[in-house]
Amino acid sequence: MDVGHLVQTIAIFALPVLFAITLHEAAHGYVARHFGDLTAYAQGRISLNPLRHVDPVGTIVMPLAILLLSGGNFLFGWAKPVPVNYSALRRPRRHMAWVAAAGPGANLAMALAWALLFQLEPWMPEFLVRVAAAGIHVNLILMFLNLLPILPLDGGRVVASLLPARAAWQYAKLEPWGLPLLVLLLVTDTLGKLLWPLVYVSESLLR
Repeated sequence: MDVGHLVQTIAIFALPVLFAITLHEAAHGYVARHFGDLTAYAQGRISLNPLRHVDPVGTIVMPLAILLLSGGNFLFGWAKPVPVNYSALRRPRRHMAWVAAAGPGANLAMALAWALLFQLEPWMPEFLVRVAAAGIHVNLILMFLNLLPILPLDGGRVVASLLPARAAWQYAKLEPWGLPLLVLLLVTDTLGKLLWPLVYVSESLLR
């Protein structure tokens, strides 16, 4: 990839990636506050200001590196995790499912917002059209990735909240293996084969 194309790719994806990752985390904090946990609120983490959520490596370096290495086909990254006090939730097990689902839900909302902007294509500069397309792409990837039923991903948290207490406890013991499993799925391209059909179909519906 030449320098010009590299700079252009970073310029197109930078804003969608930043908002996709950081507002995902803010959504967790907002829903946690709604259900009684004020931890994130007290730390100023319920904010639409991305700077409050940025992790320099996880939010900027890692996702852009993966996007570039994958030719724009894959994304993985993280923001500073929003603190959630499980015991402060009014109904901890039930409400934790909603807190976990809020992140992917925020990505879906952002994908729809970028899709609305994309519909203005005839009246927008080409650069903004490409940014809107990147916003759809990035948010769909993060949404489907985080819905995988693997702890510590949000999908895993939802599953743990829905299982009977004993089964949930046994399931939670698998969490230390979650990240190695994700890395294995990524390097063997299994993750891409799982997610890409979902992203492709969803993207075709939104554009």
